[in-house]
Amino acid sequence: MIETIIEDEAWAAAMPAVAALAQDCVAAAARFEPDASREIALLLCDDAAMTDLNSRFRGKDRPTNVLSFPSGEGDGFLGDIALARETVLREAAEKQIPLRDHAAHLIIHGVLHLIGYDHETEEEAAIMERRETEILSAMGIPDPYGDD
Repeated sequence: MIETIIEDEAWAAAMPAVAALAQDCVAAAARFEPDASREIALLLCDDAAMTDLNSRFRGKDRPTNVLSFPSGEGDGFLGDIALARETVLREAAEKQIPLRDHAAHLIIHGVLHLIGYDHETEEEAAIMERRETEILSAMGIPDPYGDD
């Protein structure tokens, strides 16, 4: 269901089981959203590569934690997700949460974007956050939007 492409080898040291985590995330998402069971490519890159992607596709010359690129195809390939290692590690440390939990949240966030979820309005954000929280909970991961 998901092919993990490790462009930045430092991901393997930071999180040796990241490919297995990605599989778990997609499987959990697919239990709630059957459309998530289509093929996905996950690019694990560094901040420099993410800055390039963010600049080229969103006009923002800085890294971000996750980007999603829906394929637009009706069947088969769902799209691409990219995660930026330095940003993801920094955010996990700032939030004082396990890297695995934060990466899982971002992978699921990306998958939901691929199937049409968005957070442009408060209502859309609430719906997307609720679905993320449900999927993460099914994986035993605490609510990333909770206060504790």
